[in-house]
Amino acid sequence: MSTIPVIVDCDPGHDDVVALWLALGNPTIDVRGVTTVGGNVPLPLTTMNARVALTVAGVNDVPIAAGASGPLERELETAEWIHGENGLGGPELPTPTMTLDERSAQQLMVDVIEASTEPIAIVATGPITNVAILLRDRPDLMSRIREVVWMGGSTERGNATPYAEFNALVDPEALALVLESGVKFTMVGLNVTHQALLTAEVRERIIAIGNNTSRFSDDLMRFFCDTNETVYGMPDGPLHDPVAVAVLAAPETVEVVHVRLDVETKGTHTAGATSVDLHGLLDREPNAYVAVGLDVDGFWNAVVDAIKTLD
Repeated sequence: MSTIPVIVDCDPGHDDVVALWLALGNPTIDVRGVTTVGGNVPLPLTTMNARVALTVAGVNDVPIAAGASGPLERELETAEWIHGENGLGGPELPTPTMTLDERSAQQLMVDVIEASTEPIAIVATGPITNVAILLRDRPDLMSRIREVVWMGGSTERGNATPYAEFNALVDPEALALVLESGVKFTMVGLNVTHQALLTAEVRERIIAIGNNTSRFSDDLMRFFCDTNETVYGMPDGPLHDPVAVAVLAAPETVEVVHVRLDVETKGTHTAGATSVDLHGLLDREPNAYVAVGLDVDGFWNAVVDAIKTLD
């Protein structure tokens, strides 16, 4: 079976951890590197949490490198109100056995791309700052990037402000830079990820796997659902980030359309809002693929199957 070489750029966060597990356990995906960015919590914690995620899964051969500690032009906004003070509220975190690579995230990305005989896909599940820096500083590598898939934005309303999804709000200038670069880009937003709900049935399926990864996920999922119920009135927390991985790992489960996508960087009340021209009203050339539908059962089957392959 042919595989897709992938870099996962993330800010763990509960859902980022499951996104990593889906990427690591899916036979279609060959994870060549993991990079971290400040987002859900500050960079030292997101980096520690990525190391924890791989340690729990029994993965010890994928390099992890720390990247941007904050946005290109703004102060970092974090989301402890959903993820807890350490970013992975709920379980007792093990001491990670995965070491941190000495390279920066940008250098690791460059090295992975240059070493590959085939184009590399980047799945970004946090603020897209690291990817923007890579495309800004090394535009010569763009032809060797297969595509960028990003969890963020929405075709509808936001979750961090009335109009902005959290990852877009944190660094809209980075998103604008990526969109302007011309790289093949897919946005997986709240309009779809809010269908990936951690229902009691889903949680029971994952826990029933019975391996170390599934046991660790129990307290993780419980905490995430509790905070989503408190903040949004959603007792079944939406597991956003793995849906972005599913675009590559289980493409039959995610429906996308080719449209014009822009991001608001200046609005007083709308900074970070994503403008998705679903009906061609602007008569502008499409520049992105945007997720509009999810085969929920197929998606969860892919997640469960991936976790089964891990420790």
